[in-house]
Amino acid sequence: MATELEELAGRLRRFGAEREWEKFHTPKNLAMALAGEAGELLAEFQWLTPGESQRPDPETLGRIRGELADVLNYLVQLADALEIDLMEAAYDKIDVSERRYASDIYRGSARKAPPLSP
Repeated sequence: MATELEELAGRLRRFGAEREWEKFHTPKNLAMALAGEAGELLAEFQWLTPGESQRPDPETLGRIRGELADVLNYLVQLADALEIDLMEAAYDKIDVSERRYASDIYRGSARKAPPLSP
């Protein structure tokens, strides 16, 4: 049984195929589109106060929802194009972060950790 991300990737693949867009969905183009959509998401927060960003009005929240969907869709397409299992990659990254940012050292701190030794 396919996971929800696999089902989403399949639906996005079909969407592109029905429009013959596969030739445009190269990793480079998908990464650029992802960056563009992340910028559009960022623009929704640009002039909000910290409080407003935590409780956006319904209209703003609707736009944020749409931009988050665009970011997710391009991210899923990029991972699909590169045959990367996003869930596995995410869990691997959390494992690395847990080693890099020991809770007893970094609790309540926003400072950056040095790179992990090989």
